[in-house]
Amino acid sequence: MNQSPQQNVCIVTGGSSGIGLAICQAFVDANYQVYNLDIQPSAVGHYIECDMRDQVKVKQAITDIITQCKRIDVLISNAGMHYSATIENTSMDAFERVFSLNVKGAISATQAVLPMMKQQRNGVVLYIASDQALIGKTGSFAYNLSKHALASMAKTTALDYASFNIRANAICPGTIETPLYHQAIDNYCQKSGENKQRVHLEEASLQPLNRLGQPEEVAQYALFLASDKACFITGSLQVIDGGYTAK
Repeated sequence: MNQSPQQNVCIVTGGSSGIGLAICQAFVDANYQVYNLDIQPSAVGHYIECDMRDQVKVKQAITDIITQCKRIDVLISNAGMHYSATIENTSMDAFERVFSLNVKGAISATQAVLPMMKQQRNGVVLYIASDQALIGKTGSFAYNLSKHALASMAKTTALDYASFNIRANAICPGTIETPLYHQAIDNYCQKSGENKQRVHLEEASLQPLNRLGQPEEVAQYALFLASDKACFITGSLQVIDGGYTAK
């Protein structure tokens, strides 16, 4: 796990599948030293087993990375879960599960990296939010609320730490074909009795570009936002949704 002093260091939460895995691969390919905090192992980057719902473990994992690397250039807060239900059908236990991972995990990771970034007077924090940070969708009370929270975190963090040259943005993907997407479709079809292939085609047809997004497309967007090419972009919600929210 030795790295060249010239390599930038990127921490990705939830980097073992879907968008997170694509992000890890993109940053590895761009010669970043990548650390993936997840409960599931991955061969891309340096895997550290970490439940993002456990603030103590998150802080310890990131402290260990800082001790070894002496720097943190990028945090990409991606770990999250989907949950479909109206407000009436969302129990407090379910709400806590969603927020513990989607929001509290992002808070813990951000709190852990900021002291090093402040010391460096440089850093980038990217929150993987959703098009649901901008719009509402039916049956998505807790998930939608959690993604709005990430959008708010990007704005406030950007303002609070701009003087340290720390940038924060939220990436807001639309419908991306990931394991999380397929799990959501499977759950819907199991409850409704609908045919998965038909539902999948309907989802694609809802997008102005008539297809679903791919994880690699989000990963390349993240790589751009982490680079010096985006050094005047902070406190923003960056949409990558095939035109869905423009309708």
